[in-house]
Amino acid sequence: MKTRATVICAHEGHILFVRKVRSKWALPGGKVEPGERPVGAAERELHEETGLKVDGLLYLQELKTSDTEHHVFEASVINLADARPCNEIIDCRWHPYTAVDDLDTTNATRHIVKAFLRRL
Repeated sequence: MKTRATVICAHEGHILFVRKVRSKWALPGGKVEPGERPVGAAERELHEETGLKVDGLLYLQELKTSDTEHHVFEASVINLADARPCNEIIDCRWHPYTAVDDLDTTNATRHIVKAFLRRL
């Protein structure tokens, strides 16, 4: 089973989504490397994919799908206005909370976002 750190960046009713070439919209995040803690992977992946720097991370949940264990964090970020696509990411956009059902995304991403929104 793969282990992934997933990050929710929320600001003024919007959540930051990223997209790779020929991929669906996703939350920033990625593989937890051997010897790395999920919290460290979350911070690293967010910075690598969007250029954002974390001021703090709050652990929200663990979600197991058929082949992936997602560790989900909410990020407090110090440079929100600097969000941009980096590395393999071709697009990086703030979508309104209500847009998740209309986005081309995975069931896991939709489930994570809806769980996040229920706690607001």
